[in-house]
Amino acid sequence: MEFRVVGCGDAFGSGGRLNTCFHVTGQSTRFLLDCGATSMVGLHRENIDRPAIDLVLITHLHADHAGGLPFLVLDAQFFAKRTRPLTVAGPPGLASWYPQAMELAFPGSSRTRQQFPLTLVELVADETWRFADLTVRPSPVAHGEAIAPAYGYRIELDGRVLAYTGDTEWTETLVPLGRDADLLVAECYWFAKDVPWHLSWATLARHLPRIAPRQTLLTHMSTDMLAHLADVSCETAHDGLLLEI
Repeated sequence: MEFRVVGCGDAFGSGGRLNTCFHVTGQSTRFLLDCGATSMVGLHRENIDRPAIDLVLITHLHADHAGGLPFLVLDAQFFAKRTRPLTVAGPPGLASWYPQAMELAFPGSSRTRQQFPLTLVELVADETWRFADLTVRPSPVAHGEAIAPAYGYRIELDGRVLAYTGDTEWTETLVPLGRDADLLVAECYWFAKDVPWHLSWATLARHLPRIAPRQTLLTHMSTDMLAHLADVSCETAHDGLLLEI
């Protein structure tokens, strides 16, 4: 499994980084984990074959994690000339949010008829969902009542386990979500502060022995966290990073 960081920044572009978007390539399936507002910039920059993407998994409906969907869909329609199906899956509320997001980005676009099948799937917390050769288990995380539910994902593909926290403060659901994963991608917004809705390195480090992933990658870092990269023991993400899982 190939894991490429298309964008790993926070909502405010700290460190000049693009919004969250990860591209995962398996033996027969390619998918995005989140599709933040700047994702099309990153997909072009990394020369990623956009029509080959089978699935977009959205953790929550903040623009820095989902705001790139209108651009991805319209690019597929008018420029990439996509014909193969595209599935977008995420938390409850996705189906009603999607046309609103399209209209906000490009008025009238929600009524455009795609030349490819587009399917929206609202995932049920703690229920395994299968797509092609993926299995996905969404776990509720704690990112504030206004955006609930927000999900983290435990994904199995090609005999490997990829876990992604999404945006969240510490919650015990992160332990089974990431336990023994081949790669745990963990948001780490702050270095030592305990602030609602987001993780700090100090908090995550206390719990990592319980989670025991084989590899951990920190992402979604604020300027505070970016100033302390030399003080952490895990690998930290940067736009364009490529990992083999």
